[in-house]
Amino acid sequence: MTTLTHDAARVNRAQGLVLALASAASFGLSGSLARGLMDAGWTAGAATLVRVAIAAVVLTVPALIALRGRWRLLARAAGTVVAYGAFAVAGAQLFYFFAVGHLDVGVALLIEYMSPIVVVGYLWATRGHKPGRLTLLGAVVAMTGMVLLLDLLGGGHVSIVGIGWALGAMIGASVYFVISSSNSTGLPPVTLAWGGLTVAAVILGVAAAAGVLPLAFSTATVHLVPGDLPWWAAVALLGIVTSAVAYVVGIAATRRLGARLGSFVALTEVLAAALFAWLLVGQAPAPVQIGGAVLVLAGVVLVKLGEPDEPALAVVPEPALPGTDVVPADPGALLEAEAPEQVEARAVL
Repeated sequence: MTTLTHDAARVNRAQGLVLALASAASFGLSGSLARGLMDAGWTAGAATLVRVAIAAVVLTVPALIALRGRWRLLARAAGTVVAYGAFAVAGAQLFYFFAVGHLDVGVALLIEYMSPIVVVGYLWATRGHKPGRLTLLGAVVAMTGMVLLLDLLGGGHVSIVGIGWALGAMIGASVYFVISSSNSTGLPPVTLAWGGLTVAAVILGVAAAAGVLPLAFSTATVHLVPGDLPWWAAVALLGIVTSAVAYVVGIAATRRLGARLGSFVALTEVLAAALFAWLLVGQAPAPVQIGGAVLVLAGVVLVKLGEPDEPALAVVPEPALPGTDVVPADPGALLEAEAPEQVEARAVL
């Protein structure tokens, strides 16, 4: 095992932060585009299914190229890929869809975005990764900011069934960060994302066929504040930018940051969603929401400061394929650097 130098580790962490912010922005765009499609006659289920299916198709060629014929590697990681698709993609989206049928959107979002707390608790309980004071303080500040950002102080009706579905979405989001942070499978980010999205598309398709996921489509023009979009352009952006790009970049980011920090940086998705909602559908944030956004950012900064200054990152060569004594030696076959919690997390995956 070869450890990275302090400078290389800092560069790796900085790259992770940039990628995580890019992923959050990509995910954040989905709400406004989906809202435009739904106003044009689409159901949320139809937008979700098409979004996932397009992303899976778009990533097929890049994923296979990145795999470079190592089919046994994909077969060995089948369990992880299925779990990623079932929980991190289909589960998180489907359960959230069910939750908003019983809860206010803001309440459902707040419950789902408690996933960073779940990740911290999971790593602490199972791997002994006790969070420091700054991490705990950052969690409290970020969650307080989320309450303000989602404007929940005015209250809203509470449904036990809705809370149950939202907790399911929260678990799905938590699984996303834990699996994304692990390099144990050796799968390139694009291949893991493609596999998970393909599994999710199948699950959502079955749910639609069973009548659990209502579908309705429309070819009407999508009206946004800056201008109108043909339905196919909005769908293409939803599938390519907010799903294909977002998942691939998100996995690459979380592998550099680890599950704990990556999950907190991902809270900026809500900020991005609020900004896009303002620019694209005219939903201007209230002053209290702006204050909440500041607190979310402050919380993320505190969590970042609470992370180790010099993580023991390592480059681990891919294990030999079953039935062979050959370990791929090309640079592309080396796994990316891992933070301490990443090394620990892969033991349970």
